[in-house]
Amino acid sequence: MITSLTTNAANQPAKPAATPGRTITLRIKRCDGPGKPSTWQDFHVRPLKNANIISCLQQVALNPVTTDGQRVAPVVWDSGCLEEVCGSCTMVINGKVRQSCSCLLDDYAPNEGDVVTLEPMTKFPVVRDLWVDRSRVFHALKRVKAWVPIDGTYNLGAGPKETPANQETRYVLSTCMSCGCCLEACPQFNMEEQPKDWDQAFIGAHAISQARLFNLHPTGAQLERERLEVLGGVGGINDCGNAQNCVKVCPKKIPLTESIAAIGRAVTIHKVKQFFGR
Repeated sequence: MITSLTTNAANQPAKPAATPGRTITLRIKRCDGPGKPSTWQDFHVRPLKNANIISCLQQVALNPVTTDGQRVAPVVWDSGCLEEVCGSCTMVINGKVRQSCSCLLDDYAPNEGDVVTLEPMTKFPVVRDLWVDRSRVFHALKRVKAWVPIDGTYNLGAGPKETPANQETRYVLSTCMSCGCCLEACPQFNMEEQPKDWDQAFIGAHAISQARLFNLHPTGAQLERERLEVLGGVGGINDCGNAQNCVKVCPKKIPLTESIAAIGRAVTIHKVKQFFGR
């Protein structure tokens, strides 16, 4: 089997190398602030080998001159870790939501004159340019109590043991970085600018999956009923349209549809028990 895999990999056609010293165009959707109109501006950049979108935006920040020679305000974006962990640099690149820190220009724009379009996510209020307010993402995590409850901050000793199978499942779920990719791609998750409306709208795949993560934790399961009560109510699991876009765009390959199915079963069991007074 190993020999077969090696042979198949060797037979794959080599990816053409990116043109060194090339000039590409970043076409950026810009906005001066919340509620203000958007406009498009083009910038020429010369990406270095293995450059990502963030490094190209830094080039623009050093010399914010458009392709028609107009000096403008530097482009605003959000980023942190630059290694696909913090989730803050999410944006729509060439029409697809993803992390800009792991988007390499050698793949996206390998040729002289290639154009890369950058847009802010559409499901969150724009702060400025490519930077959006993701407060709703974290509000949803608070709604499902996505944490392990503890009694004080003193040493509680060794925690409960877990089976390898359960640990393996939970590890994948724990890699969620609250980036918002799944929400941007979800047709049921829509823009709600007012926090008062957040509790009535669809909560999103990320919160559902995190509820599953902490329900599987021996101590976190103490809050399982409260989580299922939220997910069984307005904006909960029943509002999912099963489009499965979320799992396609997740940068961490988290099995979000499995989590949605698992929580759906758990909510059903919870409601049946409630009906019979258990």
